[in-house]
Amino acid sequence: MQAPAQADDKYAAFRHRAFAFYFVSRFLSTFGLQIISVAVGWQIYDLTRDPFDLGLVGLIQFVPALVLILFTGAAADRYGRRTIMLVCEIIIGFSAAALVYFAWQGLSSPLPIFAVLLVIGISRAFFAPASQSLAPNQVPARDLPNAIAWNSTSWQTATIVGPVAGGLLYGLGAMAPYLTALVFFLASIIAVTLVPQPAQRNRGQSQTWQTLVAGFSYVRNQKIVLGAISLDMFAVLLGGAIALMPVFARDVLELGPWGLGLLRASPGIGAIGMAIYLASRPIRRHAGRAMFIAVGIFGAATLVFGLSTSLPLSMAALITMGASDMISVYVRQSLVQLWTPDELRGRVSAVNMVFIGASNELGEFRAGVMASLIGPVAAVVIGGAGTLAVAVAWSLGFPQLRQIESLDKDAEESRQALKAGMEQKPGPESA
Repeated sequence: MQAPAQADDKYAAFRHRAFAFYFVSRFLSTFGLQIISVAVGWQIYDLTRDPFDLGLVGLIQFVPALVLILFTGAAADRYGRRTIMLVCEIIIGFSAAALVYFAWQGLSSPLPIFAVLLVIGISRAFFAPASQSLAPNQVPARDLPNAIAWNSTSWQTATIVGPVAGGLLYGLGAMAPYLTALVFFLASIIAVTLVPQPAQRNRGQSQTWQTLVAGFSYVRNQKIVLGAISLDMFAVLLGGAIALMPVFARDVLELGPWGLGLLRASPGIGAIGMAIYLASRPIRRHAGRAMFIAVGIFGAATLVFGLSTSLPLSMAALITMGASDMISVYVRQSLVQLWTPDELRGRVSAVNMVFIGASNELGEFRAGVMASLIGPVAAVVIGGAGTLAVAVAWSLGFPQLRQIESLDKDAEESRQALKAGMEQKPGPESA
């Protein structure tokens, strides 16, 4: 029969032409941004030799998403998501051109670069919820988990290969990475223009305070979405060992820069491998439980990494962390996208993206502060134990999330089935 064949199709999402162009555009854009992030770090450190300035690079790009959260998601729901992506890509392309000009002219201060990064940060703040919300408009609900798996694969690939490419290109001169990124953005702009503009239910809706905060209200009231987003936030907040990799590479495992490179690549290897596996063999049953188990495995692997004094064991733990995190991301993104009505996807995606960004930033801060107080090993071990505790606590606190079964059925059907089941079982829920 044709329906089962589609369900098992590893490339199901790419059977839809609109998604193929969308996928290419996002991949090229992410790759270009990764090249810029590495090149900017090198250039600023060459200028100032002050590590504090490197911290400002990430902060300047994150703050706009937090400050503009009420407007970025609302824009994605009110205006054309494809159009927002296109405008943001064009602005980022001009920003890359400005960086090319600065590298050509030479700089004595990092302030012009910081100004460009602020523009990029504002553009990314609008780009993220629009692009996240556009994916469900390009494929039917049954193919969305497959699309999310491929999107995750492209993101992981770009975040692994992009920084390497950026570093190698910078060795050819400061202009080389920025020129390359500019070419990537131009190609991304062409690809996104080939994505058809989907219909949106509330385009042209008047804006009130209620519509602006609708994303927060929906997340707060929908236990499925709230549980999925908050589980990821606290798991990443407590299990953030990535920031301490230089310390483990140098002081714990006594490795050189090559060892740090292996450690940094390991989570991505695990994530890419798992994403490819999920694209061909999606989760059919017990999706909610699979997410909780994956978070638990992530915490246990973090514990192993913290206690390891062997490079192979540390790499194996990090690969496991990347693979288990990908399962969690796959289920969470599918649930959030399928469970959220299309007219709210932009605002809910904006909330989700800020939660993710905040957990990453605060997770690195948490790891750094704890490492300075009690040592890196204890900081990672305690974080891993905390992630395990979060998995158990959220499993008990969000039984509706634990009961989610399939990801490849229509969200409305899933909601109705779960609601009917809960109405028939008003008492304590069984596993």
